[in-house]
Amino acid sequence: MIILASTSDVIRVITGTTGSAIDCHASWVDNSSSTITPGRTNTASITTNTTTTVCGSPGASAYRVLKNLTICNTHASVATSIEVEHFDGTTAETLYKTTLLPGEFVVYDDDAGWQRFNSEGSEAGVGRAGINVDVQEFSANGTWVKPTTFKPKQVIVDMWGGGGGGGSGGFAASAATVHKGGGGGGGGCFRRYIIDPSVLPDTVAVVVGLGGQGGIETTTTAPQAGTAGAVGGTTSFNGNYLAYGGGGGAGGVNTAANSGGGGGAGWNGAGGTGGATGGSGGVPAVTTNATNGNGVASSVATVPIPAYEGGAGGGGSSNTPAVFAGGTSMRGGGGGGAGGCTDAVPAVVAPSAGGASGTYSLSGGGGGAAGTSGASPTDGTAGSAGTSLRGGHGGGGGGSTVTAATNAGKGGNGGARGGGGGGGGTTTAVTTDGGAGGKGGDGYVIVYTY
Repeated sequence: MIILASTSDVIRVITGTTGSAIDCHASWVDNSSSTITPGRTNTASITTNTTTTVCGSPGASAYRVLKNLTICNTHASVATSIEVEHFDGTTAETLYKTTLLPGEFVVYDDDAGWQRFNSEGSEAGVGRAGINVDVQEFSANGTWVKPTTFKPKQVIVDMWGGGGGGGSGGFAASAATVHKGGGGGGGGCFRRYIIDPSVLPDTVAVVVGLGGQGGIETTTTAPQAGTAGAVGGTTSFNGNYLAYGGGGGAGGVNTAANSGGGGGAGWNGAGGTGGATGGSGGVPAVTTNATNGNGVASSVATVPIPAYEGGAGGGGSSNTPAVFAGGTSMRGGGGGGAGGCTDAVPAVVAPSAGGASGTYSLSGGGGGAAGTSGASPTDGTAGSAGTSLRGGHGGGGGGSTVTAATNAGKGGNGGARGGGGGGGGTTTAVTTDGGAGGKGGDGYVIVYTY
């Protein structure tokens, strides 16, 4: 609301280009001892670089409320800058400032605030529908600023938690034993909040949850399990709107035991770290028939079931060993793939691909490609970053080896917007490295204001 409260208060327009043609209309209501009197004035064809009063002062003992101010550039070819200011006889304060192209106009409305229109009458920059839209995106911590060029009516916040890190591969001194690659990290949860802007302050702290670190490389002369990946960080808006992170994948064990992926994050809790029975899904957790916002558990005997807005479970491997792909999610982050293993023959077992986001697949995969196992194992491929419609893909698992003096492959990093990191592969050679787990993808925030 713009109020003129004294006989010195006026609204002025400063035009910046000689040769332009600016028309102004102002309308208001005066309140004097509860007597309401409407008024209006037109100021036509301002053609010079000058300062023009477009809404005059109220009378003594009256308050003037500006209801509408329309400023139009009617020139066919000349653009000009305009600045609208409140002047109290001593001090001038800028209310609005822009450059109007030929045919463009700006409207102040006491209810909707400032709106700028193109020569066709559509809101400038927001399409023919004429809807004000402000979009602010955050890939790291920052501050959201409530728009001031229009009166916000609704704020929509889309958020992803960080993806869980993949576990590193185990190490065994003897080739003729089962030893395991690390489990894939779970995907970060997607969360959408629709907020009345009146409950938000003018600035809001945005915290973007970091992807969990992958398990470190395993180098030793004695049999040793890999290390688990870290849980993905929680993303927050204003401190109370949250999106949780995925669980870390289990470190690969050096025996014939299960190595589970990290659990997918849920609407109300982070995914659990993988273990012998897999990582638990974040609250509300689900093991079958995933629905909106459920965290999906990983598995050691099958591909994790698909998620919808919860994060997907990371891929794991059974004691056989058999290796399973990372799970998928429609909106949350995809799960990381499991690292390659070896059996007691000894023979290498291939790693698995990371899971995709934006799809609902019972077979999993579709994210970062798995590395290769064998004499020259390769790293898993990183998952691709998410978009405004989906989370990040999970990273692929790293390859394994039984070849002397050869390091195992590393897990691929999860894609930004909550993709889980891939698990690292395993090796048997003394003083070589079991593969490190891939880092989970960082979270993300998009704030749409209408």
